[in-house]
Amino acid sequence: MKKDSPTTINIARLADKTHHFEFTLDRAFFEQFDQELIPDGNVHVDVTLHKTERLITVDFDLNGTVRQVCDRSLDDYDQAIETHEQLLVRFGDENKELDDNVLQITPDAQTLPLAQHLFDFVGLALPMKKLHPRFQNEPDDEPDAKTKLIFTTRGEDADDDEDDSDPRWNALRNLN
Repeated sequence: MKKDSPTTINIARLADKTHHFEFTLDRAFFEQFDQELIPDGNVHVDVTLHKTERLITVDFDLNGTVRQVCDRSLDDYDQAIETHEQLLVRFGDENKELDDNVLQITPDAQTLPLAQHLFDFVGLALPMKKLHPRFQNEPDDEPDAKTKLIFTTRGEDADDDEDDSDPRWNALRNLN
């Protein structure tokens, strides 16, 4: 990660008040990370940073699209994302991550790098099941469709009574 990244904010020069920033996450941004989850995108980020003596609150509004691969057809498509996230940065003795969205930095820190957080926010906004738009309106389960049993732990005679089971289980069933 480059130190002069456009998503790095110089907090040393900021006064204790609210500040606004805008970023665009594009192919160059996503190529900075060694990953295959998001190869390309066009995401507009509005950042509202409120700085006080002891705490920095950073609100992110992300809107745009990212390139994805459909889980069903393996076709590329643009997945729309829209999310709001918040990052709390407090000042303390050492630099460490206290929670998913809570950081601690030293008071003499000059910059606040946001690239990894922005990438994580985009990744969290993606759906678990990535479907091309032509498949998104199809029903997952048709109520009248016959389902096919692929695997069962019971034997071939699944309709037989449970008398074939281990007799030790029968003794346990009677313990009511």
